[in-house]
Amino acid sequence: MSNGDDDPADASEEADAADDAEEEADAGEPTDAAATPTLPDEATEESLNEYLDEIAALLDDAETEADLDDVDALLDDAESGIEGADLPEPDEEDEDADDPRGDLEDRVAELRGNVEEARGPYAEDVVDAIESAGATLEETEWTADGRDDAAAAVTAFVEAAEESVAVDATPESDDLEALVSALDAVAAGVADADLDPDDDAATIAALIEATDALESGLDDAEEWDDLETHEQLRAEGYYDVLGHYKDFPVEWAALKEHETRGNVDMVLLALDSLTSDFMERHCLEALERMGKRGKTEASVEELLGRAEKRNQFAIRILGKMAAEEATETLVEYVPEGSNPQLQKATFKALGEIGASEAVQPLANALVDDETEELVRPRAARALGLIGDTRAVDPLADVLADDGSDDVRAAAAWALRQIGTRDALETVAEYADEHSFLVSTEGEKAQRSLDAALTTA
Repeated sequence: MSNGDDDPADASEEADAADDAEEEADAGEPTDAAATPTLPDEATEESLNEYLDEIAALLDDAETEADLDDVDALLDDAESGIEGADLPEPDEEDEDADDPRGDLEDRVAELRGNVEEARGPYAEDVVDAIESAGATLEETEWTADGRDDAAAAVTAFVEAAEESVAVDATPESDDLEALVSALDAVAAGVADADLDPDDDAATIAALIEATDALESGLDDAEEWDDLETHEQLRAEGYYDVLGHYKDFPVEWAALKEHETRGNVDMVLLALDSLTSDFMERHCLEALERMGKRGKTEASVEELLGRAEKRNQFAIRILGKMAAEEATETLVEYVPEGSNPQLQKATFKALGEIGASEAVQPLANALVDDETEELVRPRAARALGLIGDTRAVDPLADVLADDGSDDVRAAAAWALRQIGTRDALETVAEYADEHSFLVSTEGEKAQRSLDAALTTA
């Protein structure tokens, strides 16, 4: 019969059995330390590859940004291990020789790239996409249909975004400024939401999906550059002034009608769109005939761009428009003695503009030996058209002393245009001049003086 005490041998066997069971349980449930790869102290090519294999497995299992940060840290260790490892160097003379260090570095670089691809998406990605869409809206030249489609894409995006973040950004209208403002409001709302890439992953994913749809919608919207030239013109209503298409070419027929109606924007549209020399010439001629009626900010800008390239046709049209905006550019051409045709066009244009800033440069050109004799009368007439009294003295000097009767007659005409009493009296003195051209101007000046006395 037992006295109640356990046998010591039995107790020892039970303790050993318990220890064995605990070890088996531990072996079946790895600890964190066992799950983290360890870089060997003396790394070899084989051990480094095994280490990178384990890192790759951890990357596959990574679920959070913290997990990816851990993988990045392990790759830092791997780079250090590769740098310090005693690895064989490739034979430089053998292009096909193995390069263990290079191969390992390539694996690290590839894994780092995979880490970056696994990260995000982030709220910053959403904001960047929205800002890019806003820039596309502002910088793209849309057709009428394209603008409608772009507006629809923005409205749909805003509605989707409002389901994800607390923002009220419904566009006030369909104009581009309102659409861009709506996108800016959503971008600000996303930034203020302080979305976490782990905790708010679903929200960010929904916003990314919405921005992808917005980008796709803008890509599909019709841009001006998507159209053929005739489609562009039709889209802008260029042909709407025609009741039929019997005239040939129809572009010219429409141009003539736009000129009659004073549709400067349509003339400029044709000039920009129709690249044939034929249509370019007729567009410019239409602007010239329209004169001051054709002066708009856009037409002056177009012609100034051509005038800056010394285009005489454009300079002539700027004169017909009396475009004072061209004065600064044209004054630079006044002393161009080596290009008399350019001077002729410039002088006349400055006179028609009435550019007082050109008085002194024109007076200088009038007596400059570099100015051809056939051009100098144009300088005198330009001074007369401007009508500035500062030109009276230099014109009087030319009338008195110049060796060319043509130049003297032009100076006399200019003085009559200025029309002050001093100017008229100066010209009237030459009523008996031997030169018929000069004396004719003198007689006209005397009649003007006589008429002024009779009126008085």
